Amino acid sequence: MIKTLLTLALSLGLLAGVTHAADQPLKVGTTAAFAIPLEAAVAEAEKQGLKVELVEFTDWIAPNVSLHAGDIDVNYFQHIPFLENAKAASGFDLVPYAPGIINNVGLYSKKYKSFDELPTGATVAIANDPINSGRGLQLLAKAGLITLKPGVGYKATEDDITANPKKIKLIQVEAVQLVRAYDDADLVQGYPAYIRLSKTFDAGSAILFDGLDHPEYVIQFVIKPDHKDDPRLAKFIDIYQHSPVVRASLDKVNGSLYQVGWKN
Repeated sequence: MIKTLLTLALSLGLLAGVTHAADQPLKVGTTAAFAIPLEAAVAEAEKQGLKVELVEFTDWIAPNVSLHAGDIDVNYFQHIPFLENAKAASGFDLVPYAPGIINNVGLYSKKYKSFDELPTGATVAIANDPINSGRGLQLLAKAGLITLKPGVGYKATEDDITANPKKIKLIQVEAVQLVRAYDDADLVQGYPAYIRLSKTFDAGSAILFDGLDHPEYVIQFVIKPDHKDDPRLAKFIDIYQHSPVVRASLDKVNGSLYQVGWKN
């Protein structure tokens, strides 16, 4: 009898915990580049009875630290290569839950209209972190400015450059600061979201964009593995991916410089 009552009490306690969790706001961490469409999703979720709290971070480290600590339920700011690199550095057990959008990354120049115009020894600013620099190098390879070792993909480094016919000089800059290199470098790897935030030049003026050439750069909703069955999460992702209001917000913020990473 005692065992039966104990089992019942534990079951009720577990059920109560689940109910309590479901009553709590879903906490979503992000950065400024992705905040506005997420705010639209939060407003839509509220209309559907789902409480969501958006937590905005100012750097690319804190969202994973906060997620690992349990301060937020999910974050949305990183692609798979960034996540894998962060996990290797921190040891955190974090997994992608669902795809979001992929923002195009481009090569911009204040001085030149085409790659043919670039002089020998041109200065080219790319991101300085291992993941985004790899994306920049792949973009330079697509432009025909360099050749990379076969198969290096997003892990490419300067050591993987096998040909550099224009003898371009690479300058590595923090990714969020690349927009500031636009005035000084001959060519700059640029992120439309940060260019728009800076309001310094036209985000659509790149000589070349990468688009969906590399689907590994689709931004992911990332969670701890034990959150995969959270019904709040599933509902919020469905709203983000399929709400016309959210899509309109994505279009307004990103224009034509993004693609969705999920199947409609």
